[in-house]
Amino acid sequence: MRKVTAGLFHSVDGVVEDPFKFQFDSFDDALGEMLTGVQNRVDTVLMGRVGWSEWAGYWPKADQDMDFAAFINGVPKYVASNTLGATDMASWANSSLIDGDVVDFVRGLKAQPGGEIAAMGGISLVRQLLFAGLMDELSLITHPVVAGEGRHLFEPGDPTTRLELVRCDATPKGNVVQVYAKKA
Repeated sequence: MRKVTAGLFHSVDGVVEDPFKFQFDSFDDALGEMLTGVQNRVDTVLMGRVGWSEWAGYWPKADQDMDFAAFINGVPKYVASNTLGATDMASWANSSLIDGDVVDFVRGLKAQPGGEIAAMGGISLVRQLLFAGLMDELSLITHPVVAGEGRHLFEPGDPTTRLELVRCDATPKGNVVQVYAKKA
């Protein structure tokens, strides 16, 4: 069974939305090495509509010598959206719409052979997969900054969900990478 993971950049006050607004001065080589390790295990990416739309406007035109650009442009990307169409998917190579129910689709992907499946660029998608019990690992990459405003991953009224800390690392610039798994 394949593993479904997600990694979200996170401020100390819990903001996950638009991390490029607060992470720029705390990203360091150690964090880059950790993220490259994750990228090397992933062969399938799941994205939400908003994240896909933002990334599709940037990564295809980015410097392809950048490791992440080469990775994200080459990897198969499955997009959860009720508003995007097949013509939209044509604007970014290796992008496909998820047909039908997202939870059922991801269950099917997990049963297929392959590497890790990573949910990227989609707060709502990560929430949906976590609360459906399909998220095997959730990484919160906490930057040493208070963002002050923006969307949080968790909201009042969310169901109680038990997780277990499986790894915790810190980088020289004070980033803390916390990896949680479903509580067995």
